[in-house]
Amino acid sequence: MAGRYLMCTRTMLIRTICIRKTVLSLICLLSATSVWSKVLVRWTQPSLPPAATMGIRELVISWNSEALVRNAHGQGYHVYAEVPVAEAPAMVRATVKNELAGIILNPADSQQNQIGEAVRELRSAYPRLPVLVVNAKAKQPQMKGPLVIKRDGVLQVSSPTAQPWIDSNLALIRLDQALRPAQVPLYAFQWDQSDPLQHEQGPDTADYLLAVAEAGAFHADLILDLHPKLQTDLFENNVAAWTGLNQIKRYLAFSYHAGTDTVKPEANVAVVTDTYQNSYEPINLLGRHNLPFAVLKTSDLKPHSLDTFDLLLIFTTPDERITAAIIDFASRGGVAVLVDSHGSHPWQSAQPAHINEHAISYASGKGRILELSEPVTDPETFAQDLGRLIAKDKVLISLWNALTTVAVPYRGPGSEKKVVELVNYAQEPLRVQVRVKGSFSSIIYETPERGCCESLTPVQRKGFTEFVVPALQIAGRVHLAVGNDLHKQGR
Repeated sequence: MAGRYLMCTRTMLIRTICIRKTVLSLICLLSATSVWSKVLVRWTQPSLPPAATMGIRELVISWNSEALVRNAHGQGYHVYAEVPVAEAPAMVRATVKNELAGIILNPADSQQNQIGEAVRELRSAYPRLPVLVVNAKAKQPQMKGPLVIKRDGVLQVSSPTAQPWIDSNLALIRLDQALRPAQVPLYAFQWDQSDPLQHEQGPDTADYLLAVAEAGAFHADLILDLHPKLQTDLFENNVAAWTGLNQIKRYLAFSYHAGTDTVKPEANVAVVTDTYQNSYEPINLLGRHNLPFAVLKTSDLKPHSLDTFDLLLIFTTPDERITAAIIDFASRGGVAVLVDSHGSHPWQSAQPAHINEHAISYASGKGRILELSEPVTDPETFAQDLGRLIAKDKVLISLWNALTTVAVPYRGPGSEKKVVELVNYAQEPLRVQVRVKGSFSSIIYETPERGCCESLTPVQRKGFTEFVVPALQIAGRVHLAVGNDLHKQGR
């Protein structure tokens, strides 16, 4: 904020006034943030506290638990009935239509045509209710042990010095955003209850907090399972249960912001795919290594649709239109990588450079095109290699002292405002060093525990802004703005 405070250097009093004005200006800016994440709580027990007491209003209840649906509706909740695809025809005849705020369809392993037919049936029977499709194959967010990979047909365990393995749902969410664009991604997961004590007592409060923090940081909706014991303890007014719920609600409030302005994910890696199967794990490791990416369907490739990207990954066989897009992208200096590539392509007329037995590189215009002759067998190494393909002056975000942290940058309208969402899967306080592309003079940090707003000191170097996040427990959000832009917002 050096530029912002040049007028405030005469006295400490004047400087203090300027800081207060900056914070007030930022509060105005924060109030204009869009709705980022919604968490619905799945309830299974027959009794529940009133919604006014819980402080949470949106519940997910099985469609055939009609007594519980009516009870929850009478207690002031907005009830979403969850129904498997196979049972959708039966729900058309359900008797709880007036008690519902929406319907959630659980596809399980159903085919896409079965899901589509079930959605049509439900929307016809309930024309005034939203019908949402949940992806119930998400992972429990957590930090796990060593990574097991297959190399040359042999399972190998990563070394103790390798980067910790994190179960994150960023890849699943980005794929859903591309493959199901009509709906904000809605996902659910099952808690790991392999430990007998956890099976009986349920997850720790910190595990609930991490799940809510991840959904908020990735701007997706989540169905959160409350363990049956926690549900019972809340109804019986157990003090420890209510203490834990109040912490969860603090994170819910942090993840949910209402307003008129919008921020969009920032990315310089484009991933082209039409399926989960061959691309999920490589995409997962992109997010894990903080390489901001966007997923595009093959039908999304249009003239100039790749203009904002520096790296292009192709997980499908290129047709004539995709081939033209790849050549155009490389001609402007981009690097394209074709995974499991076979067949003849126009760029192969150039002199090939053999990188290894499975990878060949071709010069094309100002850029280059790499062909990998096999699927990705080691996603960890693949992600690291991709990171090295991006020129240092084009890296959007870098983190230090943050092996357990995933960072997602978002950009507001224009180029003068960014938001960086941080999630620490280790659930222990970290001091994180961050560098983002762009020159920003105002940096404000907020967390669920400490609220808003803490001003951080920026250091600008060669088109990048560096700063230190002093204490990241689980969730953190950084707002970056050009000083003059922030001043105008305050006016």
